[in-house]
Amino acid sequence: MVGNILIYLVAVALPSVVFSLVLAIPRLVDKYARRREPPPPVPPVERLAADLRRVHRSLVALAPDAPVVRRRATIEAYDTLLAQACQAVRVPHQLDTVDGIEREIERLRVEEALRGAGLAIR
Repeated sequence: MVGNILIYLVAVALPSVVFSLVLAIPRLVDKYARRREPPPPVPPVERLAADLRRVHRSLVALAPDAPVVRRRATIEAYDTLLAQACQAVRVPHQLDTVDGIEREIERLRVEEALRGAGLAIR
């Protein structure tokens, strides 16, 4: 009787376990491949600071009636440069994980943290 119950449990659980393992294999391979890649090169801090100032000036100079695509592209470029600058001076950021008003608040926090790290943006 116990043997029948064990056979039943194996027959019921085995397909789920095998299926979850098959689904986990690509993630494990990707994780292993990413671990072996060298980190992407970081541009010099001076160039990042100059690019940040340039994009910030163009963001401030945008007219209120500027196309939405231009405004979003400029903001995305600014956020990308902020993230690269954070990586260069080892300041933690969450610009890629938050949206909306939280992203604007995070942008201000990151600007201030970079300023505290010695990177003048404005």
